[in-house]
Amino acid sequence: MKSLVIYIMVFMFFGSTLMMAQETGHPRIYATNASKSDFLESIKKVAWKQRLVDEKVEKLEKYLKYVENDPTWLVSRLQMNWKTKHDKVFLKGGNFHHSEGNAPVPTVRFSGTRDWATEYSAPKLEDIEPYFDDPRGYYLADKKTKVKEWVHPSKIGHAIEGTNRHIMSLVEDAAFLYWVTGDKKYAEFAKPVYDTYIEGMYYRDAPIDLENGNQQRISGLATFEVIHEKILISLITTYDFLHDYFKQEKLNLDHSAAVFQKWGDQIVNNGIPDNNWNLFQARFLTYVALVLERDNAYKNGKGREYFLDRTFDTSTERQLSINESLLVYDQETGMWPECASYSVHVITTLLNIFTLLDNATNNNELSNFPIIEKAALSSFQYLFPSGYTVGFGDSNHKPLPPENFELLISNYRKYQNEEKEGIISGLLDQMIAKGEYERKADDLFQLFFYVNELKASEKNENGLEKLTSPTFYASNVSMFNQRLGAGNDAMMVSTAGSYGNHSHVNGISMELFANKYVLGPDMGKGSSYWHTDHREYYSRFPAHNTVVVDGISDYNAMRGYHPFKLENYFPEVSVTPTFDKLTYSKVSFFEPKAQADQQRFTAIIKGKASKGYILDVFRSKKQEAGKQRHDYFYHNLGQSLDILDSNSKALQLTATNDFGSKQGDLKAYDYLTDKKKVETSKDVQALFRLRSKGEPDNLMKVWLKGSENQSIYTALAPKANVLKKGGGTAPADVVGDPIQTLIVKRNESAWENPFAMVFNPYFVGEENPISHVGFSNFKENPSTQVINVTLSDNSIDQIILNTTEEDVVEKEGLYQKGLVSVTRKSKGIENLDYFFISGMYKYIQNGWEVFTSGVPVTLSVERLDNTFVIESDGAVVIRAPFLDGKTSAELRVYENSELVATRQGQINRSNPEQLEFRLSKAYSKVLIVF
Repeated sequence: MKSLVIYIMVFMFFGSTLMMAQETGHPRIYATNASKSDFLESIKKVAWKQRLVDEKVEKLEKYLKYVENDPTWLVSRLQMNWKTKHDKVFLKGGNFHHSEGNAPVPTVRFSGTRDWATEYSAPKLEDIEPYFDDPRGYYLADKKTKVKEWVHPSKIGHAIEGTNRHIMSLVEDAAFLYWVTGDKKYAEFAKPVYDTYIEGMYYRDAPIDLENGNQQRISGLATFEVIHEKILISLITTYDFLHDYFKQEKLNLDHSAAVFQKWGDQIVNNGIPDNNWNLFQARFLTYVALVLERDNAYKNGKGREYFLDRTFDTSTERQLSINESLLVYDQETGMWPECASYSVHVITTLLNIFTLLDNATNNNELSNFPIIEKAALSSFQYLFPSGYTVGFGDSNHKPLPPENFELLISNYRKYQNEEKEGIISGLLDQMIAKGEYERKADDLFQLFFYVNELKASEKNENGLEKLTSPTFYASNVSMFNQRLGAGNDAMMVSTAGSYGNHSHVNGISMELFANKYVLGPDMGKGSSYWHTDHREYYSRFPAHNTVVVDGISDYNAMRGYHPFKLENYFPEVSVTPTFDKLTYSKVSFFEPKAQADQQRFTAIIKGKASKGYILDVFRSKKQEAGKQRHDYFYHNLGQSLDILDSNSKALQLTATNDFGSKQGDLKAYDYLTDKKKVETSKDVQALFRLRSKGEPDNLMKVWLKGSENQSIYTALAPKANVLKKGGGTAPADVVGDPIQTLIVKRNESAWENPFAMVFNPYFVGEENPISHVGFSNFKENPSTQVINVTLSDNSIDQIILNTTEEDVVEKEGLYQKGLVSVTRKSKGIENLDYFFISGMYKYIQNGWEVFTSGVPVTLSVERLDNTFVIESDGAVVIRAPFLDGKTSAELRVYENSELVATRQGQINRSNPEQLEFRLSKAYSKVLIVF
């Protein structure tokens, strides 16, 4: 980011540029009269532009006819204090309480409530009673019973603001069409509605919270949150396109300017300065600044320079400048500290702001703030292999906003950055080819600022792969992603803590992608942030794939300050290693309510072919000894869930009333239905079956380690709101269905004897990559987990997992001081296919020995015929057994793919059947050739 001095120079330049530009008059936000002919020509030539204009013409036709028959038809449907003319609004927290006072004109009604969830249906525009203003409230139909009743405005959600916003969007369209066509009918349609609303807001005060609580500092003039004042843009756009007409008709334009100033002041003085709100507010302020004249045109001095300064340069208590806000980004990763859905929306908002600004200055404003471009490209790291975002916190699964890339392209085209334009155009081409995006304009902003045609680019089939990496860590949202495989065999695990804004209470949660879908999803957010289902269930532990302690694990949601600690992982973040057979992470967490330590190890391991599996080992224990309980939750898509024994025969489960607030558990447990259980200490399998029309059954088999004092439960959880119809992370067949839920209850500590699962996805009719999974440990080292996975060709993966890097396990033929080793042996072959060690000080097994110089390393050794390919992140001594009777071998060392050294292995003096090799530092490629 440029220095503040340079930024101020830039600001002074665009400030002066805008002052000169204002002489051109109105319109000037989206276009000018000078650019009108080019715009009209583009409408003729560009089909998607013509389509939006035609849609607006067609949509307005019926309303024009209504107004032709009754000039008051539209204006009378504004939600106003028509009779009372109240000029004062009083709130009680997040609800409208009452209004009072007396203005000389009807005043604008304030919204009914902050909560958008409502049991009542808002009427269509045609069904609204003209000049409605009744002390009894609103006469609306219950959504379920369809019976109408009188209800207070606080019970009807956003119906009031929604109606006014709808009406003003029609007025905005009419203003635009007047500018395009010159037809006065559009201006005459818009004028009385605009004037009535502006005058009604001019004479009405900002709301007052009777409790003088948080609501007092976040309210707008029309809505409960300054970030939802969308009607302001419609008003400003209408003013901009109809300015000359209004002046000719002698409207009091001073009142318009005063309303815009009052709105701008409300936004500057209220809001939240340190999250997405700040930038959503800045977008509104940019519109206010650009539509106003110079400061010296107003007695209060609050014109263009004033609001530009408050937007971009000067921070106030409730409105950080954009210059300061951009420092909130992680400058290294480009991640914004909020959940994915909000983070990508912040990028859209910033691009909107700088596109508007640049349209006024023509000074390539985006180039002064490279973090915005970096954030747009970093957002690909949020994506599952299907191209949809992860769902931690208040997110949902959806593609990245194409608008982000359209606006980057617009900037690149304007300033002849052909290389970058080609890259981003290629990404959009992919989205179009996949049916995820159709080039079109949804609003006037897009109509004016998207380029007419995308630049032809070379087809890049692996665009997503190039912009993502096998692992990615965003510490400012406590998210670690692992990816492995491609196409239908692609797998991903997204691990999340609770850090940053819009986070949930989830401990260490995970989402699991396999077989083309997010088979193990988060549940998303509830009906609204104020609704009981969100507070009690969707934002709490049991709605996530995590472990609950004593049924009470909890802390504050939304503003999360409970990240996990990332302790070990492979490969290095944003690096694609030579060894591509697995990924893993180990994270730790302290659960504050139950005072419990937790640790989660997750790994994706590729099978012999391309299909793979996921390993999950979750440790959990209370810090105080004594009675304790740990519940492992896993939710999976599907219509059925069966528990099978070691012979794959279904176990009989019995209905139960275990769990629930009556037993002292979280209220979230009450949302589980159809609960069944079986008590067993043996290993079992949980089989989830997902059926989709025209597709083979999609199966997830979970191999589950048995334990004493353990019970297995199945249940139905509420629908996953993270899934959206038409989304690519679940089949349409199951969107909205209850979620099949596996719960493993342990009535003792789960630390030395952790929960251990192998997730085994496959399709009916296709080969299952796993034929068996066995769990064991060592008597002398009970916390060490030994997991043997027998693959379909009878080769065996053995995973030996310790609790920490410092742990030691030793038995005949094995010594491991370190975290984890993974070995693969093919059937009937003595030597290994590969072994992988990480967080390792010393390792001895299968004739191999690895020693470090006191620093734990990650190392892989993979056999290719008579050669072993080695990758190491540190200095090591390697002792290799002879291969197939060959007693000599050459070490070949590569750097940047070039051979830099060779040397012969030396016979190990301690073991004459081994060759010893030394690596003095990390190498991405070393060969031992026999």
